[in-house]
Amino acid sequence: MDRGMNQNSGEMYVRRVKIAGMGRALADKKICFGNQKRYRLSQGQTLLDLAQRAGEQALQAAGMDIRDIDCLVCGMGTPLQAIPCNAALVHERIAKGLSIPAVDINTTCTSFISAVDIMSCLVEIGRYQRVLILSGDTASAALNPNQKESYELFSDGAAACVLVKASEKEASSILYSSQRTWSEGAHDTEIRGGGGLEPAFDLREENREDYYFDMKGTRILKLCARKLPGFVEEALAKTGVSREEIHLVIPHQASRALDLIMPRLGFSKGTYADYVSEYGNMVSASVPFVMGKVIDEGRVHRGDLLMLMGTAAGLTTNLMFLRF
Repeated sequence: MDRGMNQNSGEMYVRRVKIAGMGRALADKKICFGNQKRYRLSQGQTLLDLAQRAGEQALQAAGMDIRDIDCLVCGMGTPLQAIPCNAALVHERIAKGLSIPAVDINTTCTSFISAVDIMSCLVEIGRYQRVLILSGDTASAALNPNQKESYELFSDGAAACVLVKASEKEASSILYSSQRTWSEGAHDTEIRGGGGLEPAFDLREENREDYYFDMKGTRILKLCARKLPGFVEEALAKTGVSREEIHLVIPHQASRALDLIMPRLGFSKGTYADYVSEYGNMVSASVPFVMGKVIDEGRVHRGDLLMLMGTAAGLTTNLMFLRF
């Protein structure tokens, strides 16, 4: 397999890195919509509480302390506050008094995959040795109760991993990663208000809907159905990986349409992790939360080849072949 950079598309091939430990945390309040379980922050609980818990679990699983970490990254889709970055606020919780650099990486729902992708390159070249990556979002903060599809879909949660350099004797590595954005879908999943174009202090009764999460599910599904099959086939062709070699696909838990879209990509029921009914869509935490769960359940072991994949607002999509 070719090492190095594909100059045409920016895909980075083999990086000898390892996920040394993972952690996850759910919001306290459990609610149900029919057979669908969801988790929302309880009174007084914040995403920082969940991120701290997930981060500490990941460090413990890796046999490390925060002082062993040389970079802290928040791969999150929504801001905790306008300024500073989320990573600085998490740093205050778990690394206060230390000078570990704190960085945000945001591609909304696929932020975890993007963060692992980018930071693995920096670990590979020796810039960092041990990176703590945290993902999670307070999805419930901007849900519109009048938009049933999205209101009943999301959960609040967090997940974390410790990314380290793998030794030459270890099989762990990232074989391939790729990201694409099709901005014809930029306004199919959005919160228009609260940023620089429509600031928070411009909120009025007549534009209140702009400050809620707005999702056009049917349009997103159609765009994904057009774009994703070719995206997956390209990854398989470039790497020579077959579907049969993939131990498990861990997709973003985007919606209950997972069982519709995955067969179109050539993956039958049982070959991918589906926890939508148990947890719903946890935005940036979805992929790492489910990954941590299948590891804890013994469904994934060292040396297994995983395919991480997700779609995000933009429309952005990420794919990674990771040998755990």
